[in-house]
Amino acid sequence: MLTPGRLLAAFALGALAVPELAAQTATDLADVCKAVGDAKLGQWASFDVTGGKLRVAIVGSERSGDTTLYWFEGNFAATDPSKSGIVQVLAPSLATGSASPRALILKLGAQPAMRVSGQMAGMMGQKGGHDNYIFDWAARCTAAHIVGWQSITVPAGTFRALHVTTDDGTDVWGSRQVPLGLVQVRGKKGDLALRGHGVDAKSSITERPLELPGMMMTKP
Repeated sequence: MLTPGRLLAAFALGALAVPELAAQTATDLADVCKAVGDAKLGQWASFDVTGGKLRVAIVGSERSGDTTLYWFEGNFAATDPSKSGIVQVLAPSLATGSASPRALILKLGAQPAMRVSGQMAGMMGQKGGHDNYIFDWAARCTAAHIVGWQSITVPAGTFRALHVTTDDGTDVWGSRQVPLGLVQVRGKKGDLALRGHGVDAKSSITERPLELPGMMMTKP
């Protein structure tokens, strides 16, 4: 039988456990976000997405002053082949990729690959797409709202993933066990489910991109 003293002690312990649990889940989110932003050359993750398949990879790097920049590649194979394409973004991290890319290389369908940089690259980086969806998630990861740890099954297997939501109502399941940290996404822009991952990525663009007038050329 609980005496008033024991009931008060139990209540006090429960009240202490709430901030401890909140601190732990916040640490878990920070770990998942670190996996999202921890770029390593050669990492790749492939997804089933609304309208086709997407492969995101880190296919190159170069130095700019004291900063290492990475070439992040989004290769979208659409159900409608005319909508397929490859985008390579040069940026310090996924979190800054769509907001301020240093350069972009684009290959749409069978058209020649083209490279743009500077202000034009920044403007094009703001356009929507499945690859930008992943850049957006990387930028918003630390501000996500925690739901909790869940076991989730996707084509790549079963993972223990942290379920979070973003301010626009997107549900994301993340894990530090996979490159780029993403297991599944469900949102207004479409759904993604992890199909595979690895560390041996190469550029999907083998041709030398055409340089647009007035642009400096850098090959990843």
